[in-house]
Amino acid sequence: MASETQDMAHAAADAAHGAAGAAHSADAGGMPQLDFSSFPNQIFWLLVALVAIYWLLSRIALPRIEAVLADRQGTIAGDIAAAEDFKRKAEEAEAAYEKALADARAKAQKIAGETRAEIQKDLDAAIAKADAEIAARSAESEARIAEIRDGALAAVDQVAKDTAGEIVAALGGKADAKSINAAVDTRLKG
Repeated sequence: MASETQDMAHAAADAAHGAAGAAHSADAGGMPQLDFSSFPNQIFWLLVALVAIYWLLSRIALPRIEAVLADRQGTIAGDIAAAEDFKRKAEEAEAAYEKALADARAKAQKIAGETRAEIQKDLDAAIAKADAEIAARSAESEARIAEIRDGALAAVDQVAKDTAGEIVAALGGKADAKSINAAVDTRLKG
């Protein structure tokens, strides 16, 4: 019987405890997070959760992010170095182009100068040849003119002597050829 009384006592205690729990629940009536009696437990689990998040971030997530950022920085630095190298090569190519252009202009001017000099030389030779031909023709023409003049003078001399002889004979005089020649020669000379 004693055990029966103990069982009943337990049952009564359980019932009382259940009634007290129900009354307690009815009294609290709000959110369990705002129950001040459970704050120490909530603060403990909050700290555990924050430590776990910190550990996950510091050991797993942040190293991966750091590796991605370092890789990105390395890529950017490599791209900048490559861009500077391309810029230097472009400047060298531009300088080589400018030098080649200047050399080509100088060579073109040299060729033009040589061509001008050659043309001037050919022109001078042609002018000298033309001057020589003109001088030769002029000398030939002067020789012909002198020959014609000499021939004309001789013909004038002969015509004058013949005409003088005819005039003297027509006037009824008799003149010898020697005196007519002497008179015509004197007259023609001065």
